[in-house]
Amino acid sequence: MNLVRIIIVRLATTIVTLLGAAVIVFFVIRVVPGNPIAMMLPPGATDADIARLTALYGLDKSIPEQFVIWLTRALQGDFGTSISLRQPVMPLVLGRLPATLELSIFALVLAVMIGGTMALTGTRFRGTRTEAGIDVANGVGLSIPDFLWALVLILLFGVLVPVFYVSGRISPSLDLPFVTQFYVFESLVRLRFDLWWDLLKHMFMPALALAIPLAAIIGQLLKQSLKETMHLDYVVLARTKGYGENHVILFEALRNAVLPTLTLVGVQFTFLIGGTVIIERLFSYEGLGNMAIDAVINRDLPLIQGIVIVFALLFTVINLVVDMTYAFLNPRLRHA
Repeated sequence: MNLVRIIIVRLATTIVTLLGAAVIVFFVIRVVPGNPIAMMLPPGATDADIARLTALYGLDKSIPEQFVIWLTRALQGDFGTSISLRQPVMPLVLGRLPATLELSIFALVLAVMIGGTMALTGTRFRGTRTEAGIDVANGVGLSIPDFLWALVLILLFGVLVPVFYVSGRISPSLDLPFVTQFYVFESLVRLRFDLWWDLLKHMFMPALALAIPLAAIIGQLLKQSLKETMHLDYVVLARTKGYGENHVILFEALRNAVLPTLTLVGVQFTFLIGGTVIIERLFSYEGLGNMAIDAVINRDLPLIQGIVIVFALLFTVINLVVDMTYAFLNPRLRHA
C-alpha cells in the first residue's frame, strides 16, 4: 500500500509540475521582445498580412486568453501548429524524441560503464597511485563541461584522426527501411547490423561528450560509498571466510554501496537529457534538442511550448521510476 500511495502522490505531483512548467514557459516566452509573425513574412509584407497571421495563430488576444485557449486544446491533445514549420507540434516533437532518447540512453550506458569501472578500480587499488590517478581523472571530468568535451572529441576523432562521424544521425547513402524513429532498436530487430553500427558511429562522440561528466560523478560517489562499505561487519566476515578482494568488492560491498549512486544517476540522467540541446547542435544530430534551438531562434512559440512540456514529462517520469526502483531495491523502504 505504501508503494501505491507513493505512486498516486507522484502522479499528482507530475500533473502539478507539468502545469507549472506550462504556465511559466507560456508567459515568459511571450514577454520576450520580438514578433514571431514578422519573422515568418518577407520584407515586403503589409500590416494587413501581419494582422491576418497574428489572428490565425491567436496572438491578437491577451496572454491570459491565449493560455486558456492553448491549455484547453492541449488537454485534448492539440498543442497547436508550428509557426516556422507549418505542421502540428506534437507529431514534430514525437518524431524527434526517439533520437534524443537513444542518444541519452547510450550516454547513460557509457557513463555507468566508465564511472563504475573507475570506482571499482579505485576501490580495488585504494591507497595506491592508481586511485590517485582515478581521482585526478574524476576531477578533470567534473571540471570540463560536456560541450567542451564535444569540441575536443570533434578535433581528435573527427579531424586529426577521423574515426567517427561528426554530424548527422545516420549516413544518408544507406538503405533506410525504418518504420519507427527508434533506429537503433529497429535495426537490431531487423538484424541490419550495418545500420546499427553506422548509427553507433554517429552517436558515439556526442554520447561520450555527455557521458564523461556524469561518469566522473558516478565514479566519485560510488568509490566513496564502496570505501565506506568495505569496513562494515558483513564485508569483514566475508574476508574471514577466505573470499578474495575482488569477490568481496563485487558480490558483498557493491550491492549495498550502489543504492545511493542509483538515486544520483536517475537525477543526473534528467540533466543529461537537458544537456543534449547543445550537444545535438554541435554534432548536427537530428534530435529534440536541435529542434529546440531552431524553435527559439525562430520564436516558434507553439513548438517551444510542446518541447518544454515533453521535457518536463520526461523528467517527472524518470524521477518516478528512480524512486520506485530505489524503494524496490531497499528492503527498509519496501517493508516500512
